Amino acid sequence: MRRKVILLGPLPPPYGGVSVFMDAAFDRLKEDGARMWALFGDASAPEARLRFVKHRRFGIIPALLSGGRGARILDATHFHLEYPNKFLLPVWLAARRALRFEWVKIVLDGSLPTRHARFRPAQLRRFRAAVAAVDEFVVVHEDLRRWLQDEIKVRQRVSVIPCLLPVPRKNYDAPLAPDIESALASYMRRPRRVCSVGVFIREYGFADAARAVELLRESSGEDIGLVLLDGTFARDETYRAETLRGREWITVVENVPNPQVYQILKRGDAFVRAFGLESYGISRVEALWCGVPVVATRAGETRGLLLYDYGDAGALAAQLRVALDAPPRDRIAHWAGVYRREAEDNLEALRRVAFAE
Repeated sequence: MRRKVILLGPLPPPYGGVSVFMDAAFDRLKEDGARMWALFGDASAPEARLRFVKHRRFGIIPALLSGGRGARILDATHFHLEYPNKFLLPVWLAARRALRFEWVKIVLDGSLPTRHARFRPAQLRRFRAAVAAVDEFVVVHEDLRRWLQDEIKVRQRVSVIPCLLPVPRKNYDAPLAPDIESALASYMRRPRRVCSVGVFIREYGFADAARAVELLRESSGEDIGLVLLDGTFARDETYRAETLRGREWITVVENVPNPQVYQILKRGDAFVRAFGLESYGISRVEALWCGVPVVATRAGETRGLLLYDYGDAGALAAQLRVALDAPPRDRIAHWAGVYRREAEDNLEALRRVAFAE
């Protein structure tokens, strides 16, 4: 009999790397008996093996008491390590000692090494306590493995499994909701269309994407529209206002459910990922899977993409011009196939870790 395996993390919405990863993991691993404790998601349509947990209201306590004893928990939250919460982390650590569950920490946050250097003393103490309590780590990039082992000096096993997993079958042909169709109406009227995913803080580069499209509009006279899919998990209101000011050709759509993101990607002529601290960049590959050329920073996954240096809106505009005028269709198809095979390999590696095979 296989051990009890629990995936702990967010499910879409909002769309984002962690929630996309957990959605894909649960879609496949539930076939092997894994359960999902979701911090948020679509609670209106519950399914077997799925439990919604209000973690910030200490909902993890009844969940652990009823089903956590002796379990192997794959934790993709940020409360316990990446942003060690002064309330939630002690509860988690006490429960681990009492209930003797195994803690497999999945680290998807590529900004952790940079932020760790700026941790205040109290944050650093909590981080060290969390690291000591982890049974096993899974990271999505070799750089994170090196940092954990060489800088943090962890002695636990560290597996590198990129966060790219096969797209859940239910997501391929999900129709757009009427309210999203309505929100996209002005965008769809533009003869050329560019899409970007992120949030309105400087690191995600929405302003760079907007400036690049603006440069192309000014130089070519073309009516190019830009849609920004805003995950809303962080926001700088001043940055948002500056990005949108005087640019009526920008459409903002918030918290698009993951299955519907693919339909929006397919309707664009190019995709921009302007994030400067990418650990992998699932959305880059998803756009390729939709047959769309991708312009992206040199952080994270870069194979098959048109690249530029973070913050260089002029270089971004030049690569975007290539994507719109001469999209490399053969290269897109080739790399889409490579990534599909790698996604299946990653899923099998995750399955082995989940069930300690």
